[in-house]
Amino acid sequence: MMDFLLPHLFATVMGFALLMYVILDGYDLGVGILLLLAKDQYKDQMIASIGPFWDANETWIVLGVGVLLIAFPQAHGIILTSLYLPATLMLVGLVLRGIAFDFRVKAASGQKHMWNYVFFVGSLLAACCQGWMLGSYISGMDNSTTNFIFSGLTAVGLPTLYIMLGSCWLLCRVEGPLNKRAWHWAKIGWLPLGFAMLIVSMATPLVSTEIASRWFTLPQLIGLLPVPLLSVGAYLWIGLVVYGIIQGRPLHLLLSLALICLLSALGLAYSIYPDILIGRMTIIEAAADTSSLQFTLWGVLIAVPVILLYTIFVYRIFSGKVTPETTY
Repeated sequence: MMDFLLPHLFATVMGFALLMYVILDGYDLGVGILLLLAKDQYKDQMIASIGPFWDANETWIVLGVGVLLIAFPQAHGIILTSLYLPATLMLVGLVLRGIAFDFRVKAASGQKHMWNYVFFVGSLLAACCQGWMLGSYISGMDNSTTNFIFSGLTAVGLPTLYIMLGSCWLLCRVEGPLNKRAWHWAKIGWLPLGFAMLIVSMATPLVSTEIASRWFTLPQLIGLLPVPLLSVGAYLWIGLVVYGIIQGRPLHLLLSLALICLLSALGLAYSIYPDILIGRMTIIEAAADTSSLQFTLWGVLIAVPVILLYTIFVYRIFSGKVTPETTY
């Protein structure tokens, strides 16, 4: 029984950690990308809106990759070997963000523009690489032309989600002229997000016959309809709000985007289960020895609640609006 339960528990923890990363670090990557579009007088306020949180947000990807390494070492080796280049470039982007975040505070006024640009480049590079890795993973991590094209689509599509998350985060966190700019950015980002969702959704069953067979056979097709319908409903509701057709709170926009992320994650989990590498290796086959998982379980049972409590604590302490005078 433990041979079955522990690998699935660790797979669930890994999936939860990566989902939390996409939602939480997604918005601050989005703010970093939007930095290029903002006027200079708004950039300090935008950075201040994510300042207390971005380190905590990145903790989730460390947890997710750590679980992959410890609980599924065989899959870890294959995934990182196949995705070595985009993973390395993603880390370069995250390092550039960290450097720019610290240096722009201490830089002379004439040099701050350069560090703002470095922060934007690091954010965009990390977002695109994450999209590439997701697309390559879904399409089987081979070197085919189909894999390359699909990975390119997801590399462009994921930043559109991050831009919308960043815009909605700013709507929740700032007031005044920057709040109006955030509404404008949300309007601009809504259509590209929908286009990316449509293209990736249509292309996914074309690049993976395993996923196509799971989704487009009866009676599974009927049972799975709530997933795309809820996603489309949340997306359309966001559009109605950002274009002012109906009234809605910014927090609800952010939660609606989080719902789309959750539904996408559940759809992906259904598409690949019981595999951890589509068509190549199951969760059970990739799992470490049961005794190793039992030992590691104690660390996970401590780490996950601590990270959750720390995240809640940080967001509670630094809640509220960021004014133009706020610095970080």
